[in-house]
Amino acid sequence: MKFSSVTEGFKLAYERSGAGDPVVLLHGWPGDHTDYDHLVPLLTDYADVLVPDLRGFGQSDKHDADPEQIYSGQGQARAVIALMDELGIKKAIVCGYDVGSFISQTIASMRPDLVKALVVSPPLPGAGDRVLELKEAMEFWYTSFHNLELFGTLVDGKRDAARAYLHHFWSHWSGPSYVVDEKRIDHLADVYSPPGAFNASIAWYRSSGNPVTAYATEVAPAAADRLKTPTTILWQETDPIFPIAWSDRLDDFFVNYTLQRLPGVGHFTPLEATETFAAAIREWLNKSTQ
Repeated sequence: MKFSSVTEGFKLAYERSGAGDPVVLLHGWPGDHTDYDHLVPLLTDYADVLVPDLRGFGQSDKHDADPEQIYSGQGQARAVIALMDELGIKKAIVCGYDVGSFISQTIASMRPDLVKALVVSPPLPGAGDRVLELKEAMEFWYTSFHNLELFGTLVDGKRDAARAYLHHFWSHWSGPSYVVDEKRIDHLADVYSPPGAFNASIAWYRSSGNPVTAYATEVAPAAADRLKTPTTILWQETDPIFPIAWSDRLDDFFVNYTLQRLPGVGHFTPLEATETFAAAIREWLNKSTQ
């Protein structure tokens, strides 16, 4: 992997391949840039594809730092923006799911000149205080656990515990036909288990990026302030933490979007609906050549 220049004390690791219009792929938790290993080859004949590890993930720096300043949505977005500026990337199709989705939307809001279009899966705004209802609160238990020092005591720096914890989410959040790749879990256990690595990955949940905090305090913007970036939304129908019923308020947040439902697909869109995700990106690439 290559490494960015230092921004706010952190370097990002990234892979870049292909040629053409730029595409940026942002991974989720609990993953890393390899979330897109099957997707990238479907794009490199058409696009210049950038896939970073976010701050605190994979091969990127994992320093102990203020979560809100460094690991929040805006902190992570500033890091990706700095990388795009360094590499001269603009008017990109920026894509993401999970944490990467929120960061993609934040980049489009902060620097619309860098983003031609978004292709994202949840989280999307609009859930509001429904996140506090019993069923949803039970699913989001881990966001509270991640705010306890006990998490570090039990999981951080302990490979067997880290692997078991990772396996739970890849199994529970995925759709009914997805088979967990044990070799993939082994890879993630390797990158999440060094001392401090898992704690860095969950710093997101100790910031305003925490989905429970973000949704519970959510306020719809004024009509003039809704996100104007053209957006393709791929919403998985069997994701246990972001039910498709929460797609009913997208009009309050987006000016120009299309919503595509993904039957039988769970949380991990790039791995569970690889062809669909690639097709949505290629559609925007085709528009740029017309």
